[in-house]
Order: sequence, then C-alpha cells, then structure tokens
Amino acid sequence: MLFELPPFARLPLRFDAAALRAALDVLPQDAWQPHFNTGYYQGDWSGIALTAPADAVTPLSPGQGEGRPTAHCDDFWREQLGRLQTRLRSARLLRLGPGGSIAEHRDYDLGQPGADLRLHVPIVTDEAVEFLLDGRMVPMAAGECWFLDLSRPHRVDNHGGQARIHLVLDCSPSPWLAGQIEAGLADTPPARDSRGAQAFAEFRGRVQADAALTAELAAHTDHETFAAAVLAHATAAGLRFSRADLDSAMTRGRREWIEQWIV
Repeated sequence: MLFELPPFARLPLRFDAAALRAALDVLPQDAWQPHFNTGYYQGDWSGIALTAPADAVTPLSPGQGEGRPTAHCDDFWREQLGRLQTRLRSARLLRLGPGGSIAEHRDYDLGQPGADLRLHVPIVTDEAVEFLLDGRMVPMAAGECWFLDLSRPHRVDNHGGQARIHLVLDCSPSPWLAGQIEAGLADTPPARDSRGAQAFAEFRGRVQADAALTAELAAHTDHETFAAAVLAHATAAGLRFSRADLDSAMTRGRREWIEQWIV
C-alpha cells in the first residue's frame, strides 16, 4: 500500500441501496446459509456467496485461491462488483437477524503483510445496528462503502427489529483501492460510543464517586464474580450494558495502561 492503513475509512464510492435491496428480494430464501463460525454468534448470522475463493471449504469460508462467481452472481451483481477496480477474492451477502450478535473477535489473517482488504457495503441497516471496532461504533449507512481493518477487535449487535444485511468484499491491495481509502479519509465520520459504552461510562463515574461501592468491587479477586457484581449493580441503577461491553472496556483499559509505557 502507498500509505499506512487507517482503522476505517468511508470510500467515495456509493451504491444504489434501493436497487441492492430489490436484488436481495429475488434471491431464494433457501440460499441463505448459516455462517461457519458457529461459536462466535447468537441468532441468525447467515450469508450468500456471490464470489468465493476457489479453494474455500464452503462458499462462505475464506481461502487464498482466485475468486470465482457463484450461481447467485447474476448480471446485476456482476455489474456492482465490476465497479471495484481491483481483484476480488470473495463477495458475500451477510445477514445478522433482529436481536442477533457477533461476539468480539479479530480476523488476524487480514492484518498480515499484503493481505486482502475488507470492504463493507451496508444494504439494510439502521441506527439500532451497532458495529463496534476497537470498542467504538462505526456509523455506516446504507449505500456507503467502508474499509474496515478487521484484524482489530470488532463485534456487531443488532438491537433492531429487522435483519442487517451487508455486502462484504475481500479485495486484493492495489493502487486504486489505496487511492479510494486515502480519498475518503477527509470525509469519514468519526466513530462514536455505543449505547452500552455510554451506560458503562456513566456507571464507572458513579463507582468513582462512591467509595463504598469502589471498595466492594475492588474486593473481588475473581474475574467472574467481579463481572457479575458490576452487572448486578448496573442493572439495579437502571444502566444497561452487556457482559461484552464490560469485557471490551476492561480489555481496552488494560491495553491503554500497557501502551502508556511503550516509547
């Protein structure tokens, strides 16, 4: 690449979200297949491969082979994918159902030198969908095209009443793609706190202002009992954040503490 990649960037490229949704409607329902990472999600996380690596174990699985169109990649989808002027390893429609969640994880293969770069094109989404990268919510809207460095910690929570559907693209690095990412940086909206992060921040403030509560929580030496106590106190105070929000905040806190000693 021609410059250091950012954690995320909104590319200048735009898609017709209404046309993408119409194309979704004609896909057969039985084409949606459960995601292979069954241990990392709750609810419906499923997908349809439009292009898949030749050596992929399943159409939704990663691979290092050449990307090949599947039977679902009709003329409409070929035209959309053809707008990306770089080689595509895979193109998948990924659906996260209402109330579904994908646990925090890192796609380490995307962080290797020369590795593919992942783009997301939201097709069906709204404010109730929270895509968190490094613990902060990336504000992706339908029809936009985003680069995301998913070798970093990330997770998704769909708090809404409709399925979230993204077109997810793994692309070979190229000068065109680097130029798109760089050109989009100036216009990329900042990440923001999720609703869980906001509630946790308020809870942390209350703990810091309450010496007795601070001492009570500090007395827990077991991680599980500490987490249970925090969530119980938060619920009693009317503050809603999840165990995943708590774990993410603690991980981020440890990382920030360590990084202050790195020169």
